[in-house]
Amino acid sequence: MTASSELGGLARRAGDVQLIGGVSAAHFVSHYYILVLPPLFAFIRADYGVSYTELGLALTVFNAVSALLQTPAGFLIDRFNARLILVAGLLIGAAGLVIAAAVHSYWVLVVMFGLMGLGNTVYHPADYALLSRHVSPERMSQAYSLHTFAGLLGSAAAPAGMLFAHALFGWRGAFISAAALGLLAAGMLLLQGDAPARGAARPHEGAALDGSWRLLLSPPILINFLFFTLLAFGNYGLMNFAVVALGATHGTPVAAANAALSGNLFMAAFGVLLGGVIAARTARHGLTVSLGLLAAGLCTLLVGLVDLSTWPLVLAMSLTGLCFGLVMPSRDMIVRAVTPPGAFGKVFGFVTNGFNIGGILSPLLFGALMDRGEPALVFWVIAASTAACVVTLALMPRRRAG
Repeated sequence: MTASSELGGLARRAGDVQLIGGVSAAHFVSHYYILVLPPLFAFIRADYGVSYTELGLALTVFNAVSALLQTPAGFLIDRFNARLILVAGLLIGAAGLVIAAAVHSYWVLVVMFGLMGLGNTVYHPADYALLSRHVSPERMSQAYSLHTFAGLLGSAAAPAGMLFAHALFGWRGAFISAAALGLLAAGMLLLQGDAPARGAARPHEGAALDGSWRLLLSPPILINFLFFTLLAFGNYGLMNFAVVALGATHGTPVAAANAALSGNLFMAAFGVLLGGVIAARTARHGLTVSLGLLAAGLCTLLVGLVDLSTWPLVLAMSLTGLCFGLVMPSRDMIVRAVTPPGAFGKVFGFVTNGFNIGGILSPLLFGALMDRGEPALVFWVIAASTAACVVTLALMPRRRAG
């Protein structure tokens, strides 16, 4: 290897690290922003004299705007500068938090969470477009895993971070502190400049890429959308209802159930890192995802069927989280494999909208099961959703869409 080629390799690696770091920082912020409100519910409710249902309207508006506009945002990202659009999303989210903190009005709060939902539309399509276009192919699976890990870390950090900031500055100051994270991430991306294309290239203007909705309605993309919806449906069910379902099914103490859920979330984050290593060493991503989801489903059934003591419960829930996290980098590689060059924004924007759909449907069904006095069915339905994910993989065409 010549000195010039070695220097070129080092430069490419440094560029990859810089881009992955910036995109992962944005993904951390996106997940942090999703959870800025729930930890502060009691304080904001007391300040405005509203009900929890009325506060929940802000989250509904956030998710509705995201669900409606994320796919159109993906189209824009494929046509224009993905990095600058990602910066714009971060700034929009930060602005929404600052205005919500500065103006003493419940309805302004609701509208600003709608604005934050608009900012939220760009994260997944822009993140995946930037990584897919500009990261060296040999580091793609690690890039996806670090990106997902950063998002999960943002979710884990938000409750404690917002409560700590509230203790220092009140809930309005906590909102502003969260906005500062968005400004920092935006600054990182602005300072980077545009990276050279190293992955699948973006087509020239006028290239024969199908930029219409027909691409998104092709079987491989629709199957991936269904897969993401089912996966999010089960994940949200476990995160939001495991504690109450364990209490109602087995009489599990709240502290033990929360410890088990914490173990699940913590190990999911580290499972993503392990999954990145696995995805880099095998091209059989469908097999990796299938085995991981089947193991997660079996662990979920065990938790629902058997009244476990505290430490076995924590172990079983942690193993479930590890298996869920392990499949995520391979999941992203499956989407990449059926995406034509230059369509990463619209495709990832469309399929990851399954997160929003799953998040809307999950509370309705699992809440109904709890209200009907069927808490054990929560675990059966979650396990069934993982099995359904495996079935969708079996239906996946083995070629690129388009």
